[in-house]
Formats: sequence, C-alpha cells, structure tokens
Amino acid sequence: MKRPQPSHRVATRMEWQEAQARLLEREYEIRRMSEELGRERRNQPWVLLDKEYTFDTEAGEKTLADLFEGRLQLLVYHMMFGPEWTAGCPACSSVVDPLDGAMPHLNEHDVTMVVCSHAPIEKLTAYKKRMGWKLNYVSSFRSTFNYDFDVSYTKGQQNDLDADLIEQLKADKAMAEMAHACGTDLLGYISEAPGLSAFVMEDGAIYQSAAYREPYGARFMLTYQELLERTAKGYDESVMLRRHDEY
Repeated sequence: MKRPQPSHRVATRMEWQEAQARLLEREYEIRRMSEELGRERRNQPWVLLDKEYTFDTEAGEKTLADLFEGRLQLLVYHMMFGPEWTAGCPACSSVVDPLDGAMPHLNEHDVTMVVCSHAPIEKLTAYKKRMGWKLNYVSSFRSTFNYDFDVSYTKGQQNDLDADLIEQLKADKAMAEMAHACGTDLLGYISEAPGLSAFVMEDGAIYQSAAYREPYGARFMLTYQELLERTAKGYDESVMLRRHDEY
C-alpha cells in the first residue's frame, strides 16, 4: 500500500507533543501579556458625557441612558450601515452573528449590549429580520452620535483624505466588493466605520470608559477568524467574506 504524501511536515507523536508544549509556552506568554493589558485597560480614566443622545429603536425613541436597561455598564457595537445603503456591512454582520448567545452572559455581569448603525430604524429592523438576530439594534440616524464617536464621517472629512490613499482603496478589490454588497460606492462605504464603545453609569451620570476602533481595535470580536486560526490552514484572507445567508 502506497503511503500518503502530506503537503506539510509530519512528526512522531512524541515530537508533536514536544512542539505543542513549546507553542503552549508562547500561548501562556501572550495570555499573561493580555491579562496585564486588561488591568491597564481597567485603570484608564473615564470621560464624562456632557451631551444627550437619542436613538430610534423598535420600541420607539430612547436615550443613551435608556439603553443601559437599568444595568451599570453598556457596550455599543458600531455596525457599518450608512443611511443610503441597501444592506449592512458583511464583515460587521459576521461580528454581530454570535452576539445573541452572548447577551445572557453579559447581562449577568451587569452589562447591556446593543448594536447601533447610522441608517434609519426601518432599514435596520428589516435587516435584523433577514439576519435572524434578536438583539437590540438601534439607529443613530437622527442624532450626531456616530459623528461624535468617530464612526461616521462627513463629506468634508472625506475630502480631507489623502488622494493617494483614495487611489489605494479604489484598487482594493475586496473593498470594492464590500461596497457593492452594501449598495454603495467606495466613498459611501468609507463614510462609515466599525468599532466598540464602552460606557458606565454612576449616580445618573454617563461616562465613556473605552473605545476600540479599526484597523485593529475591535478585531477580537471576529470569533470565526480566531477559530480558523486554530486550524491547520489558518484564516484565508483570499476567501471573500459574505453574510451568513449568502454562502
């Protein structure tokens, strides 16, 4: 019987275990660094919000304070879905997909989480139904919330972008496909940005405690990428990302 010819280096079980042990030591090192970073993150100062924000929800208009739903802390995932777009960003949608299952665990830790986009609530509600999500998806369409928290950009801000950068983005096939999937063009697509904002409420006052923005700030939310990175082949960036109902 002809032995298979694998495409990758093969070792004995003992050699494999020794290699895994060396790798695990590196994993422990990264975990220790992550825990240290977490302590530093929690020691960062807060900033007081001195402006009122209102959002359109399926249950009507609500303030930022209302979104806490009586809990101490609030996480807001800023999902890219511009006012003129026909659908939400596929990449952002892949982040939101697993969040429904996380909600009870967050709530038990006195944390409420919502997803927020710039598009009108009617578009968000229809998209939420299409995706099968149950979470609270709110619209900042009638407020300056997205602009104030650097996840939406005015035409003036876009005009200030470096011309060479714009040309680079135009040449990016994946970026063009993402824009097309959202029913917009490149400039329309980059008028929105993803991210995660953390807030805390004390004695009726709301503070922002953290902000995670691209290019790398919110990558930890891409759980499927982390799983793929644990496979033999890893995460293949050449595979076009789509919404879960489009594969």
